[in-house]
Amino acid sequence: MPIGVAIDGANRHDMNLVCATIERMVVERPAPTEERPQGMGLDKGYDDDDVRATLREVGFTAHIRSRGEEAQEIAREAGKRAGRWIVERSHRWLNRFRRVLIRWEQKPEHYLAFLHFACRAIAVRAVGLFG
Repeated sequence: MPIGVAIDGANRHDMNLVCATIERMVVERPAPTEERPQGMGLDKGYDDDDVRATLREVGFTAHIRSRGEEAQEIAREAGKRAGRWIVERSHRWLNRFRRVLIRWEQKPEHYLAFLHFACRAIAVRAVGLFG
């Protein structure tokens, strides 16, 4: 489920938006503890020491693995399930909103508003309030 939304040009690398995304989290999260650590699942585009350090500072445990590494582990252990599907599922949920998938808006604040609307709709569906 999306925790925060930050937008930038398509020519920017994903890892540059980690801080901006974390700063824009709208839900207050409980403090992580030893018994209840908080993980952040990210794809290979975020595999960088700076990203890991940033996540550590805010109390997240980074779960960043390449596709090949995960595929090898699944092949070794029978019944092991991939963790990457969580990230891919979130992308699929956002891509169901055509207005978000194809950016029609000229102004970034208008596009950001539609992104927020899509994330809200995803959260409402996940809670199961409206079917």
